Amino acid sequence: MSPSSGPRQGPPAGGGQRGAGAPAAGREVTFKAACPQCKARFELAASALRLVIGGSRRSTFYSFTCPECGAGVRKPAGERIVELLTGGGVSTLRSV
Repeated sequence: MSPSSGPRQGPPAGGGQRGAGAPAAGREVTFKAACPQCKARFELAASALRLVIGGSRRSTFYSFTCPECGAGVRKPAGERIVELLTGGGVSTLRSV
């Protein structure tokens, strides 16, 4: 999972990757992702992802729906992924 900034539709303009800061004014951060079900690779807007931060590594994950096959995807999120997703504006739920 890696962020890039660009317009919401189509591939990112400029193609640069952003760190865990706020998105540039007028630009939405997109994240590169892949579906383990159909093996498709794509970019998702921050609004298409959900992050759950649990009380342990096993209960911290991000999820999305594959735009190609419609499968629900859930993947573990380590510290770096959490940092990237929260910095990119992904909706976050904290559970205890």
